[in-house]
Amino acid sequence: MPYFTRLASIVAMTVALGGCGIASGDERFTLNVLAASSLTDAFGELGTAYQEANRHVTHVQFEFVGSQEAAGDVDDGEHADVLATADSASMDVAADRVTDRRPFAYGTMTIAVAPGNPRHIHGLSDLANPDLRVVLGGPIVPVGRYAAQVLAKAGVRVRPASEEADARTVLTRIRTGAADAGIVYVTDMRSAGVSASSVAIPALQNVTATYFAAAVRRSDHGDAAREFVSWLSSSTARTILRKYGFQTG
Repeated sequence: MPYFTRLASIVAMTVALGGCGIASGDERFTLNVLAASSLTDAFGELGTAYQEANRHVTHVQFEFVGSQEAAGDVDDGEHADVLATADSASMDVAADRVTDRRPFAYGTMTIAVAPGNPRHIHGLSDLANPDLRVVLGGPIVPVGRYAAQVLAKAGVRVRPASEEADARTVLTRIRTGAADAGIVYVTDMRSAGVSASSVAIPALQNVTATYFAAAVRRSDHGDAAREFVSWLSSSTARTILRKYGFQTG
């Protein structure tokens, strides 16, 4: 991917994290984590908690992009230590490049609408209205695949006004008034604040989104990568993930 395109699409966050025995003395290095954009808020606080829980200090850099893009980058050999995706199919893209793969969080889907729901959308069936500008994730990205499953369960056919690369972009289209509705993760609505509202999807029509993390085989810091992946299932990490609306099993 061209440098400036990647620069525009990635939200990077660098925090000082502790290493659970993965560093000694004054040794410092960067642990690169490629993660799904829908993990942005939760991983920010997880990074702080990880630092406070460990004495040996290292640097961990989070890059948040669409899961399919992140997995594709790892499969192409881009330097990374940990990969975190919003579904299993995306992780499969880099299956030969990762190890210690495990689920660590779960979520569900919701309908995002403009503040106050001015188009009076009450459920999935309303999204079939051709007068509505409905935005979905693309068919090869997790939020798009989950949306397709939800619509199929409800027996609803939607012709989207656009198909986006990740959940945060779908939500941005709603927040900026470029679309009337879209299907995103429940956890994404926290980041929207008052700039978007949510219409719940009934449990019988909803699906479970499963998040996976794995260590990259070619990592220069394999022990640290596996340690971070393992820590995501710790009681501390689970508490933070639940705070941001994720389920932890």
